[in-house]
Amino acid sequence: MKIGIKGISRATATATVALTAGAVIAGSAFASTAQAATLTTPKITAAGGFTMNNGTAKALYSKAADTRRSTGSTTKIMTAKVVLAQKNLNLDSKVTIQKAYSDYIVSKGASSARLIVGDKVTVRQLLYGLMLPSGCDAAYALADKFGSGTTRAARVKSFVGKMNAQAKSLGLKNTHFDSFDGIGNGSNYSTPRDLTKIASSAMKNSTFRAVVKTKSTKQKVTTKSGGYRYMSWTNTNTMLSSYSGAIGIKTGSGPTAKYCLVFAATRGSKTIVGTVLASTNATNRTADMKKIMDYSFKK
Repeated sequence: MKIGIKGISRATATATVALTAGAVIAGSAFASTAQAATLTTPKITAAGGFTMNNGTAKALYSKAADTRRSTGSTTKIMTAKVVLAQKNLNLDSKVTIQKAYSDYIVSKGASSARLIVGDKVTVRQLLYGLMLPSGCDAAYALADKFGSGTTRAARVKSFVGKMNAQAKSLGLKNTHFDSFDGIGNGSNYSTPRDLTKIASSAMKNSTFRAVVKTKSTKQKVTTKSGGYRYMSWTNTNTMLSSYSGAIGIKTGSGPTAKYCLVFAATRGSKTIVGTVLASTNATNRTADMKKIMDYSFKK
């Protein structure tokens, strides 16, 4: 009789544990569903925004994601992508800085890597000068180096053609480039979704990832006389210091583009890539990014 009672007791206890475990699991699932349901879509000052899971390409946030807008210096993501796509690329090959590059930034009032005429700078160093201080002189040097043609104008035109060919190869229908740096002639545009896809593709390259996550760098370059000097560059992307898990990518601004940012961050096993275009100022650009990234990581 005692054995029977003990047996019933064990069975009851087992059933109780199973029932309790089931209730916990169900409760947890309900809590997750409830959390997702109550997650409020953030409002941003930027005219357009988009984020996606870099691993699955699933869209997580969208605001006017397919509306064409001026891209400013976020254009330089494609500039770097084209360079890194060159066959038999030697990142340590040297490029001699021409007077035309410095004349260009003066005439345009453009952002500069402060390259010195006559210096010999490696392709790798030019990529840092392109992406950190957003050097339009570095962009010009790369376009001149990797474009095809007998004149500088022809080489630049060829390089911009390669940028558009890359966009086409990614299946982007709302992107067009007419410059190597974002200082366009009215036909330099993309969308938050397209720029995010360009950035996601570029981030597959280890050199690109290493460059865009760098907060600052000091590079030794060869001078015209055969000596050397150090060039120091600081990244315009303050997200690298202000947002947990940030790994890039590029700021942009301009009279038409206003304030733009293409960004990426990794937390745990999840990497999110995104874009905001035409934010009202630099402070709001950062705030917009944080809002939609926090939202995307919770989603």
